Amino acid sequence: MDQLSKPIKITVIILRTLMGLVFIASAIAVLGGFAKAPPDLPEKVQTFQKGMEATGYLLYLIKITELICGLLLVSGRFVPLASVIFFPITLNIFLYHIFVFPQGLPLAIFLLVVNLVLAYVHREKYRPLFQAK
Repeated sequence: MDQLSKPIKITVIILRTLMGLVFIASAIAVLGGFAKAPPDLPEKVQTFQKGMEATGYLLYLIKITELICGLLLVSGRFVPLASVIFFPITLNIFLYHIFVFPQGLPLAIFLLVVNLVLAYVHREKYRPLFQAK
């Protein structure tokens, strides 16, 4: 990221901070019990939600991961690591809104695109992961 121009660096900082804040807010809402699903959600959404809740741990694991990685993005520490951890989460959010609940698709696209931008900006950090030994 050092070789990027100042306006691009500022844009990347703003994008990663916004993404981090979205995930922090979502995690706090769910973990704090503030997010209650309306009863009139489509059947697919209810089935998906009940399945996550039925595991007894999956929703909490995802939200704690989102909280920790969101804090990393906002703080600017370990951003490449947070981006790697977030990728399957943002991809799943995107696919969920394509196949299950299209209403949230704009935010899902934003999260996936920002994650891909972060991956691109920090691509040199990932190079060793793709070297066969």
